[in-house]
Amino acid sequence: MKKLFFLALWLIATLTSAQNIITNVDFRWQSETEKVIITYNLNLCQACSVTNAKVYISLDGGKTYRKVSSVTGDLANINTSGNKQIIFDIFKEFGNVEVSGNVQFKVEIDYEEPKQQPFEPEMIFVKGNNNIKDFYIGKYEVTQAQWKAVMDNNPSHFKGDNLPVEKVSWNDAQEFIRKLNAKTGKNYRLPTEAEWEFAAKGGTLSKGYEYSGSNNVNDVAWYIGNSGRKTHPVGTKKPNELGIYDMSGNVWEWCQDFYESGSSLRVIRCGSWGNGAPFTRVSARNSGNPSLSYIYYGFRLACSSE
Repeated sequence: MKKLFFLALWLIATLTSAQNIITNVDFRWQSETEKVIITYNLNLCQACSVTNAKVYISLDGGKTYRKVSSVTGDLANINTSGNKQIIFDIFKEFGNVEVSGNVQFKVEIDYEEPKQQPFEPEMIFVKGNNNIKDFYIGKYEVTQAQWKAVMDNNPSHFKGDNLPVEKVSWNDAQEFIRKLNAKTGKNYRLPTEAEWEFAAKGGTLSKGYEYSGSNNVNDVAWYIGNSGRKTHPVGTKKPNELGIYDMSGNVWEWCQDFYESGSSLRVIRCGSWGNGAPFTRVSARNSGNPSLSYIYYGFRLACSSE
């Protein structure tokens, strides 16, 4: 069981959240109803389950809190990610009293993560924008351990369970996805190029870095300048703003899309251990024959949020 908190300091206007699970926290005083409206975005994993949710208030700047009951909205049924709203009737809770000064609200959410099979990827929720719907994307590139558990073979040149699987074609990735979905009953897929680039840039949390998570390529990428001409275990460089690893370097990653209209080639992104730094920029794109596999080619998974 994990516990997650966020604080909304009314009048002081300092907002904090934890682990990017709760984001875009905001609040306002609704004068016509004399109630506090607290809004936020809940970014739980696809199969996480909320087990309990409570609201607390402090009238002494956070020294002491008491649980409140005069709340409505998204508190009892919030087992899905997305925009949430809580309405707090402060006068019903305390009577006709004047409330001023450093008042703090605390929402406590208890949630459980699903037990995953060893071959299932850990997924990161990505809040979309006007052009891209919410989706999930793999926290890491698909590893050789995951590939072997599904496919019962290992095509990789560089061997190691926690290394990214490589020497896989776009067609190979589709076969892996077909078998993985049959085992799990889920709908994993390759990310679209638009989804891949949006996630690589940090989504709505983007700081505009040149590489995925940094302007210093060595912080976030395995490339020809530091790789020793081989792949490296996933997640050993720094993550990007969304907590996603290796979206610059290590292995090229297949996307679902055709490279251009009328072409049979598929998009690959992020560069690899064998490329120079320019290929690992989040803006760099390349193409690959979907039937060909190379020691530079791997992939990560995505799925829709619905």
